[in-house]
This record gives sequence, structure tokens and C-alpha cells, in this order.
Amino acid sequence: MSFASLKKSRGNSLSRLVSESQKLSSGQQQSSGADERFWKPEVDKSGNGFAVIRFLPEPAGEDLPFVRVFDHGFQGPGGWYIENSLTTIGEKDPVGEYNSELWNNGTDAGKEQARKQKRRLKYISNIYVVKDPANPANEGKVFLFQYGKKIWDKLNEAMNPEFEDEDALNPFDFWGGADFKLKIRNVEGYRNYDKSEFDATSALLAGDDDELEKVYNSMYSLADFLDRRHFKSYDELKAKLDRVLGRNAPTARAEDYDPAPVAAAPAMKAAAAPKVSDEVSFGDDDDDSLSFFEKLAEED
Repeated sequence: MSFASLKKSRGNSLSRLVSESQKLSSGQQQSSGADERFWKPEVDKSGNGFAVIRFLPEPAGEDLPFVRVFDHGFQGPGGWYIENSLTTIGEKDPVGEYNSELWNNGTDAGKEQARKQKRRLKYISNIYVVKDPANPANEGKVFLFQYGKKIWDKLNEAMNPEFEDEDALNPFDFWGGADFKLKIRNVEGYRNYDKSEFDATSALLAGDDDELEKVYNSMYSLADFLDRRHFKSYDELKAKLDRVLGRNAPTARAEDYDPAPVAAAPAMKAAAAPKVSDEVSFGDDDDDSLSFFEKLAEED
């Protein structure tokens, strides 16, 4: 899609995004490391931070301004397991299958291990950095931004307002979107984004089409994160899972269950008991954990 086509078709963007967000909320739809394309907000010594960003529309030739990616990160007797989940691309994943066995075996130990091995959820979008007090050199540039459920909920609430006196907002729109004030606090040792909010509706860069087209042409592909090359095969993942657990992973039974000890991801809180353990998404507290894992893991 060209910039001119994007501007012409913007009236249909919000309805499509609302439909997609509803699919995600109902569970109908289905990485980044130290990558300079990604922007990350910085916090001060007290754990507080502030920045202003603008979520950008879908890149040329793509349908949505975000992608959703699942991964797993945990440590077992045989090392670290840090891999993208095949459920991201609609395929069966060995960790998900094993977690279901653990959850259904009737033991508290099985459920606890399944929680520690649960899949984590992240979203990725293109953003324009409006204000970055910690790193002013980032201002006026396009980056990729990885975020979790708390920030996604802010986007979803803007697209689907709860009250009739509130107007729906397409936060990814150049002209009818709004700046997002990212406010980070340290709450009980974890990053908290609850006070983040959208500013009033305004056109990015005062609606200057020449400048907006430069931004549009600077955006990164999002569909690339769903490319099959970013995912190992089922057999490869199964072999690594068995190695990390220090044994083969037979179907677990309550009467003979002897779980291998598994360490949860650092900075991950214990989750409330879910109906299906592998369907639990991780919150924003875990947004920074993957890069930490990668420093510890020994990649084969």
C-alpha cells in the first residue's frame, strides 16, 4: 500500500482494527533481542520513567499495525529453554502440549511446573518517538516497540470505548490518532504502566504529508516476525525441551508424577490458577525478561 492509498483508505482502518482486537480478546487468533531497531524506555534509579510515543499504521503491503508473538522462557536441570512458540503461527507446540499434561495430571506440583513454563505474550508495533527525555537522540525517529498486555489493553480501550460519551480512537492513525504518554512506575519491584494514557487526538507532525511519508517509508515489516524461519520445527523444540527437563517427557500421570525442578523466568510473578495453563499470557512485568534469558541461555 502506498502512502497515498493509506491516507485514502484510513476511514476503514478503525473498524478493521476493532474487529481484529475483538478476535484477540476472544482468543480466535493467534523476536526480538538486542536489536537496534527496537526502542526501549529507560527508567531512573527509582524505577520511574516517562516518554511520549506515537503508534504507527500498518507497513506497506501488510494488513495490521501490530503482530502478536508467544514464547517460552524457563530453566530446567538441563539448562534454559528460550524459544518462540509455534502457537504463534497456529501450530502445535511441545511445551504447550506438555503443560496441558502437567495441568491435567491432578497434582499441585504439576500445575506449579506448568505455570513456570507458561507461554508469554508480546506485541510488536512500529512507533514514532515524540519525546524521550532519557535519550533525546531517539526523538523524531521510527523504531519497533515490544509491549505486553497492559499497554495492549490501553490500545484496545481506545479503539473500543466503554462509555457512550467516549469517541473511538484509532491509535495507529497518522491523522486521527493520538500521542501515547508512557508512564512507568516501580510498584512492588515490578514495572507498572497503569498511569499511561493517550493525549488528545491530533495529526502526527501537524499532518504534513511530506514528513508523514518519510515516516511511513521508514517503518519496519511486522509480518516478518511471523516468518517460519523464526521458529524451530516441532521435533527440534521437542528435543530441546527433553534436554532442558533432563529426561524424556512422557505423558504425565498423577500416580507416578515426579516433576523435574524448573525455574520460573526471573521477575515473573506466580499466576492465578488458569483453566488451561498454556493459555496464560504474561504481563508487562515480563517485557524485559527475554533479553535477560538470552544472556544466560546456551544456544545450540
